[in-house]
Parts: sequence; structure tokens; C-alpha cells
Amino acid sequence: MKNLSRFATLSLTLAFAASLSATAQMSGQMSGQMGDQMGAPSAAHHEKPLSPPAMTSVALDGAQISVHYSSPAMRGRAIMGGLVPYGQVWRTGANKATSFVTSGDLKVGTLSVPAGSYTLFTLPQAPDTPWLLILSKKTGEWGIPYPDGDDLGRTPMHGAKLPKTQQSMTISFEHTGKRSTELHVRWENTDESVLIEAVK
Repeated sequence: MKNLSRFATLSLTLAFAASLSATAQMSGQMSGQMGDQMGAPSAAHHEKPLSPPAMTSVALDGAQISVHYSSPAMRGRAIMGGLVPYGQVWRTGANKATSFVTSGDLKVGTLSVPAGSYTLFTLPQAPDTPWLLILSKKTGEWGIPYPDGDDLGRTPMHGAKLPKTQQSMTISFEHTGKRSTELHVRWENTDESVLIEAVK
């Protein structure tokens, strides 16, 4: 009888342990599913975005200028005249619209730009034809569609060919002096720039 009692007790213990294990496993699965549904971090969330956010800034005598944009990559695509069509306004980046903010009055190319916040667009053109840089007074929007009718103005850019292909688009301030700098937009084999001067 004692052996039977011990066997029964052992059987009950094993059954209880198996039940606890199954419950824990099910609970873990449900927790994982709930986590995915509620936006918990997963491997996919740690992947590098295709067009990561980027920022460039410069300080001039009388103005602090910053540009926020998203930087797309070529990823085997033809860019100028392909992904970026000639003769059509381009958001000059990806995702959200590219912002241009200045704390002081500027001369951007031929354009007078009062201190404030703007959206930066460009109008790409075929080789040997000047691009146009566009500053829009409408801000905070997605990069497309282009808000026609809200331009502060447009100014020609200076074009040059890069010595080697650049895979990711960049915007940068270069050749900066006390009161002037150049804004460069580079991608693929294209380098488009415009002179910016602080105005007092």
C-alpha cells in the first residue's frame, strides 16, 4: 500500500509540474504576441531606416542656420532624371519635408530671406541647365505634394559633377566664412550649390 501511495503522489507531482510548464509556455507566447501588437521592440524595429534623418547647421555673423532632412540612398537605382525627374519640384530628401531655419536675415543666391522657418525644395534640371532652389513659407508638411503658391521665392543654383558616385544624398554647408557659406546638395554624380550671406 505504501508503494501505491508513493506512486500516486509521484504521478500527481509530475502531472502538476507538466501543467505548470504548459501554462508558463502559453503565457510566454501570449505575452510575446501582445508585445508585438502593442509595439514592443522587435528585431525589425532595430533595422536602419532606408532614409535616415540628418541635420546640418552653420553659424554666420548674425545668423544661425539649420537644415533637417532625410537622406535616401541609391540602392542600385538611377537617380537624376530617373528617381528624381528633371523639370519637377523635388522634396530634396525623403519622408518629411526638408526644413530650413534661420535666426537672421539672409541673402540666398538672389533671394532675400527674412529670419524664420521655411521648407526647402529644388527644381532639378537636365545637365548644363541651372537647378532652382525653392524656399516655401509653408512648413511642417510631409515632403509631397509640393505646396504650390506658397513660395517665398526661387534662386538659381550652381551645378558641378562629382568625381565619383555618392550613394547617399547629403546637404551640407561648406566654404564658410564670417558672413557667408555655401549650401551643397549632393547625390549620385551631382553637386548643386548656392551662396548664402548674412544680412544686417
